[in-house]
Amino acid sequence: MGETGETGSSRTRPTIYDVAEAAGVAPSTVSRAFSRPGRVNAETADRIRRVAHELGYRTSPIGRGLPDGRTALLAIVVADLTNPFFFEIIRSAEKTAIDAGYTLLVVDAHESSGAERRALERTLPLVEGVVLATSRLSDAAIRAVAKQRPTVVMNRVVADVPSVVTDNAQGMRRAVEHLAGLGHVRLTYLAGPEASWADGMRWRAFREATQELGLKARRLGPFAPTLAGGLSAAQALTTHSATATVAYNDLVAIGTMRGLTRLGIEVPGDLSVVGFDNIFGSDFCTPPLTTVASPLRHFGTFAVQRLLNQLRAPSAGLSAAASSGLSAPALLPAKLVERGSTARPLPDPFSHATSDTRSAGRQRPSPGLSRS
Repeated sequence: MGETGETGSSRTRPTIYDVAEAAGVAPSTVSRAFSRPGRVNAETADRIRRVAHELGYRTSPIGRGLPDGRTALLAIVVADLTNPFFFEIIRSAEKTAIDAGYTLLVVDAHESSGAERRALERTLPLVEGVVLATSRLSDAAIRAVAKQRPTVVMNRVVADVPSVVTDNAQGMRRAVEHLAGLGHVRLTYLAGPEASWADGMRWRAFREATQELGLKARRLGPFAPTLAGGLSAAQALTTHSATATVAYNDLVAIGTMRGLTRLGIEVPGDLSVVGFDNIFGSDFCTPPLTTVASPLRHFGTFAVQRLLNQLRAPSAGLSAAASSGLSAPALLPAKLVERGSTARPLPDPFSHATSDTRSAGRQRPSPGLSRS
C-alpha cells in the first residue's frame, strides 16, 4: 500500500510547467527564480516561490546546496543506449564536459517520446544544460526544453535551437554515386523511424540523387532502427525489384544482411547493401559493411562545446542563443567507407549457385529480386 501511495503521489507531483502557468510566467523564469534568483525581478521571484509552495512544487536539492544554484551537471539524452551509434558520442561528450569542470549524466529514452519527456521532467531541475541526441520529441517540445535550460540538438535541426548534424545530403550522394558506379540502376531505401528527422533528410537526399543520376528508386519502411528492424526489411526486400539497398542506419543494414542470408540471398552477390553511420562493429559483420561514416567522436565534442558556449553567454537561454547566432546548425562532413557488402550486379545473380545447393533446399529470392 505504501509503494502505491508513493507512486501515485509522484505522478501528481507538480512540475515547473504547473508553477509557470499558475504564476503567469514562462517556465524559464521559474527555473531562473530558483537557480539564478539574482536574474529575476524580486517581486516576480516572490510570487513564483509563493505559488510553488502552494502547489507543493519542490526544486532540486542538489541545486539548492550550491552557490547560485549551480550543479556543474550536464545531461545527454540518447534515443537508445544499446545502439552502438552512441558509444563514441557519449565518450567524447563526457570527456569534453569533464575538461570543462562538469559531470555528464546519460539518460536513455528507449526510442520513446513519452519516456524522453518524462525523463526530461526529472532531469532538467538537476542540470545546467542538456544535449538531445536524435530526439523523438516534437519541435515545439524541444523549444520548450530550450526555454528552461541551454539545449543542443544532435542529428536534427530545430529553429532557434543550436544543433549539430551530419551532412546527410553529402553522405547519401556518395552512397548513391558509389552504387551507380558499380552499375546498379534499381535501388531501394530502407527507412527508419517516422519521428526521425535524419530519416526524412536521408530519404530526400536518396530520392534527389537517384533522380539526378537517372536511377530507379523505391522506399520501404518504416523499420525499427535495430537489427530486428533489419530482419523485417530483408523479408520486405524479396518482393521488390532491386540490385542494391541503402539502409537508414548500420543496425538496419546489418540486420538486413543477416535476414537475406537466412533467405538464401547472398550479399553482395545477389544484393549490395550500404549502411549509414559507421558504428562500432560495422566492419565485424560478414561481409564487412559499406557505410556512410558520420564523425561520431566529433558529434559529442561539438555538442557539448556548443552547450558550454551558451552557458558562458551573458544570458543563457533560447533567446540568447538565437540573438547571438549560437543557434545556427553545425554541419559535420560525411564520407563513404567502402567494404565488402557492395559489388557490381551480376548479369545472372544466381549463376553462382550450384545444382547441389538448389537441390539441398536452399531458399532463393523471389522473382522480385531478379536482375533481368
